[in-house]
Amino acid sequence: MTEGLLYALAFLVVFIFFAGIRIVRPTHRGLIEVLGKYRSFAEPGFHWVIPVIAKLYQVNTTEQMVNAEPQEIITNDNLNARVDAQVYFRVKADEESVKASVYNVNNYQNQIVNLARTTLRNIIGTLTLKSANSERSRINSELLGTLLVETKTWGISVVRTELKEIDPPKDVQETMNKVVKAENEKVAAVDFATATETMADGQKRAEIKKAEGIRQAEILKAEGEAQAIALVNEAAEKFFVGNAQILRKLQAVETALQHNSKIVLPANGDLVNVIGDLAGIAPIPLHGRGEAR
Repeated sequence: MTEGLLYALAFLVVFIFFAGIRIVRPTHRGLIEVLGKYRSFAEPGFHWVIPVIAKLYQVNTTEQMVNAEPQEIITNDNLNARVDAQVYFRVKADEESVKASVYNVNNYQNQIVNLARTTLRNIIGTLTLKSANSERSRINSELLGTLLVETKTWGISVVRTELKEIDPPKDVQETMNKVVKAENEKVAAVDFATATETMADGQKRAEIKKAEGIRQAEILKAEGEAQAIALVNEAAEKFFVGNAQILRKLQAVETALQHNSKIVLPANGDLVNVIGDLAGIAPIPLHGRGEAR
């Protein structure tokens, strides 16, 4: 009888020991209560509590996300917008924050959802549908600021908020799509007209450049010819300077040739040399004579 009682007591002790084992993971922190009263803070690792009398409540300290759930919100221009948002938060890992998340708020996840929904109604209710879609960053900032203030005593840290959607009614969305399409087509038409005008302007400039090039070439050609004539005249004037007698003889020859007259000139005369140089010929010597015709 005594031996059986010892076995029973040993079994009971082993059972109570294993029943009181608690393991806190690195992602959690624990609060140990004895008879409903807070006793100690449980860090990650092995813990043992008295079964039935003591309890260990674990709290997740990693970043979590809750969905604010879609809701219909009336905007400032009296349109019903379907709004949905997400809130990212985490319970701080220190003892006071973990205690606050359990003792200062009843189910902080649900409370955050309700608070986010109420805050979104207050913010978007002051905006038009168009401004609400274009000012998402402002809405996120205001929502985050409000949540940080309201959850200050909950032992949690709101990391960020994200608007998932701000959808107008179906008929309004269709109208907006048509407006956007028309605006895009208008922009495309303006871009096409601008491109066509630019191309035409480029062709016009090219033609002008081409005409200017031809004109400049003609001017240069005329200037070249004028310079050549000037050089010839200058050369002639320099040649006949101091040779007035030869010039008079040449003029006489010219007059005689106009009347088909024949003249005889000395082959070695200066006038013959001048005429030959101008005509590109040399005098023909006569056999037995020193004259040329």
